[in-house]
Amino acid sequence: MAPERETRERTASGATAATRPRTRLDQPKQPRRRLLPEWDPEAFGRLSERIARFLGTGRFIVWMTVVIILWVVWNVSAPGGLRFDNYPFIFLTLMLSLQASYAAPLILLAQNRQADRDRVNLEQDRKQNERSIADTEYLTREIASLRVGLGEVATRDWIRSELQDLIKELDEHRVDGHVVFPAERSHGRDVDDR
Repeated sequence: MAPERETRERTASGATAATRPRTRLDQPKQPRRRLLPEWDPEAFGRLSERIARFLGTGRFIVWMTVVIILWVVWNVSAPGGLRFDNYPFIFLTLMLSLQASYAAPLILLAQNRQADRDRVNLEQDRKQNERSIADTEYLTREIASLRVGLGEVATRDWIRSELQDLIKELDEHRVDGHVVFPAERSHGRDVDDR
């Protein structure tokens, strides 16, 4: 191996000092080699959910029952040389324990992933509910302001009543078939102001 070259720099005093080569901060480092293999946690999680989903079905229980019955019948009724697990069925117990020891963590992993999804969905539902409430409050305020605004708008009934009041007032001011307004009457205050 070739020894690492050192670069020499002059310091302010004029002496030279050995330094390591500079690393560039604007470029990413080379990835380190790992001794352990890498796996995709999402792919493993999806696989565990599929296994847990299968373990929770009636099909799995039926298949497991059929396998156990065949195992026991074979090891009880087969000739002595073909039996691989005699009466206390120790190997069957070991296989069932092994299956249970793998099934439990897979089911828990699947439940944790489902709980995480549920938590995200609940958070999204909560945010959607907050937006809906804010929209409803906004629309309520808008409707209230429209009602206030409509309270100041002249309606057909109000205009009709105002016109009827004007007709009554005109009828009151009628003299000899002509409408005489208070300013035109001879005994009015404003006669001199014309």
